[in-house]
Amino acid sequence: MTTPTTTSIQLFTLRDQLDRSLDDTLAGVAGAGFTAVEPYDFVRRAAEFAAAFERHGLRAPTGHAFLASPSFIGPDGSPTDDATPTNDEVFEAATTLGMQIVFDPYTDPERWSTRADIEVTAERLNAAAAAAAAHGLRVGYHNHAHELDREVAGADGRLGLEVLADALDPAVLLEVDLYWAARAGTDVPALVHRLGDRVAAVHVKDGSLAPALTAEYPPADQVPAGEGNVPLRAAIAAATALEYTVVEFDAYHGGDLYAAVAASRGFLDARAAA
Repeated sequence: MTTPTTTSIQLFTLRDQLDRSLDDTLAGVAGAGFTAVEPYDFVRRAAEFAAAFERHGLRAPTGHAFLASPSFIGPDGSPTDDATPTNDEVFEAATTLGMQIVFDPYTDPERWSTRADIEVTAERLNAAAAAAAAHGLRVGYHNHAHELDREVAGADGRLGLEVLADALDPAVLLEVDLYWAARAGTDVPALVHRLGDRVAAVHVKDGSLAPALTAEYPPADQVPAGEGNVPLRAAIAAATALEYTVVEFDAYHGGDLYAAVAASRGFLDARAAA
């Protein structure tokens, strides 16, 4: 196993705080010991983010931006008519922020029921990877549950994310969200092992996985890393080419969010020390 080189935080975790004060939020992130962040919706704010990250001693080696969808999709999966930025616009913004990898964060669940549909997504990501290379960037895909929780026609029993991986150019990476993989009922360490060196990053996210709390979006079961039922330690240990471990909460109902973030960071620090 390769020891993760960077522990980061997905800023979607702090979206409400960011809306109130970018600087106060980033100060809190830096105060929790982070030197790296993973921004979302960064294209329209690239210059602003770049200046703010520099003020707080932060860098953004990875980020989330749509690469394989023509229009924005809400975090709950709801479609919109709002066009996504072009890939070149995404990569120009990513360059402004000093990124190394741009991960596509979400695709329509309806595109994950047949091998043919999944292969279309792979073609779009492969094309994005070719365009990204001209900017000195890499691209990848970040999963939720729908890439793993349904039968895929024509896939001979393989999971959708595995079908995608089979169709991707070797240059395209994966960022496995360990919580959503567990939420889909997957053997997460086994999945990470099968995906192999393509897994460059993981979202370190935990929860009880109680069905009554995970039925809606955002799920209501998430807890600091190491306090739930997601097999985080085994899943991270199964990653053979890991570059980034990224703390994230879709939602947190247990009190102080910054304390929860710090606890998740502490889980990763303790694991690295061990």
